[in-house]
Amino acid sequence: MKLLVTGGAGFIGSAVIRHIITNTQDEVVNLDKLTYAGNLESLAQVSHSERYSFEQVDICNRAEVDRVLAQHQPDAIMHLAAESHVDRSIDGPADFIETNIVGTYNLLEATRQYWQALEAQKKANFRFHHISTDEVYGDLPHPSETPNAEEHLFTEQTAYAPSSPYSASKASSDHLVRAWQRTYGLPVLVTNCSNNYGPYHFPEKLVPLMILNALEGKPLPVYGKGDQIRDWLFVEDHACALYKVVTEGKPGETYNIGGHSEKQNIEVVHTICDILQELRPQERSYRDLITNVKDRPGHDMRYAIDASKIQKELGWAPEETFESGLRKTVHWYLNNLDWCQRVQDGSYQRERLGVTS
Repeated sequence: MKLLVTGGAGFIGSAVIRHIITNTQDEVVNLDKLTYAGNLESLAQVSHSERYSFEQVDICNRAEVDRVLAQHQPDAIMHLAAESHVDRSIDGPADFIETNIVGTYNLLEATRQYWQALEAQKKANFRFHHISTDEVYGDLPHPSETPNAEEHLFTEQTAYAPSSPYSASKASSDHLVRAWQRTYGLPVLVTNCSNNYGPYHFPEKLVPLMILNALEGKPLPVYGKGDQIRDWLFVEDHACALYKVVTEGKPGETYNIGGHSEKQNIEVVHTICDILQELRPQERSYRDLITNVKDRPGHDMRYAIDASKIQKELGWAPEETFESGLRKTVHWYLNNLDWCQRVQDGSYQRERLGVTS
């Protein structure tokens, strides 16, 4: 196949492309605007492949999206291009509305026109795979509030109740994708994933932020009491799942993808500190750097994915445990501090975002 991956220079998108080029014979066209979080260095190990090509294009630019589709003639589209950081969406929601909603609409319309003109067999085999988040579901009962809270999980039938400008924009894009399937017959697939972590993660997110601050002896800011719970998914496991869905999933279906690893944020930070103490020991404990700060506005308390559908129907399950995946992640950052410095230069110096008056 030839796959068009939007947002392929981002964290999850680059993992998807690395997986496809390394483990399959498929071709990949990477369409990316190259915002602050997009970095072609994340694809250095596969960019030399004859099966890889890059187009620097904004999904909001309809003429350029039409050109790319006509020129490359993809068999499937994996749509990952999105603004994705909750704190940034609090500070500046307009970019999230533009990229995640308007951009997705633009891509859907360009895709519909392209798909309708395909010859019968290619049209029947075509897929539009929209990659989304579990944050569209809102939050779940916290164990401190509800008995048997662990029995409550997000399923593919959970009603949407987004809390942040980011999650609301992603919920909107999910609705658009499903509407284009229902109204126009576009063969779509939707996946909603839990919190990703792993190599090449931009340092505004929790795991890389904690690793880099700790190494520099800076405070490790933890929102509130740090008791917010997330289900953690190693990004390379996610990439495998996404490829499984686009190649074997049933059009019109939604698949939840989770790591089976619910952890409180403070547990995540403690584990990072302990791994660093083992790999880069210092006299003062890294845990001493933990600093509780005022919580994020509208912070969801708990996310947890029921990933039984994708396991039952497509045979996917994560290979990494939280502990093994996090250890791999810390090792990667220790060995790639120069990459971390380059991607931050001029755009972000690990300052706190999303603070409202």
